[in-house]
Amino acid sequence: MAMNGADVLIWAEGNCVGSQRDVTIDETTEEIDVSSKDSRAMRVLPGRYGSTISLDALYVPDDAAYNSLKDAMRNGTFVEVVVMEEGVVEESGDAIVTSLSRNAPDQGESTVSISLRVDGFWVAGS
Repeated sequence: MAMNGADVLIWAEGNCVGSQRDVTIDETTEEIDVSSKDSRAMRVLPGRYGSTISLDALYVPDDAAYNSLKDAMRNGTFVEVVVMEEGVVEESGDAIVTSLSRNAPDQGESTVSISLRVDGFWVAGS
């Protein structure tokens, strides 16, 4: 059954990132080309696995999760991120903040965009 995207929330350091509007969770596996001259067909093996999170939210200056992410970005430290679906923990992991930007347009809502890279694999929820 399809799911309402509003039911997927990102938590950082035990706090829900406030005023979330969008989140994208990407998972990738690099490919290793093991082809050789003896066949025209490409042959591949699975390489490194990785996962990233992109998140957009309204800018709330005193939001605890936003401030944790900002501090982690500036200090080069890991944060714990948790993906919750319909109030249930689905998965969690440690991540680094790779990008954090704020947008403050004239006569418009101020927003933040945050990108994270998950360290290792996701851990299934409990």
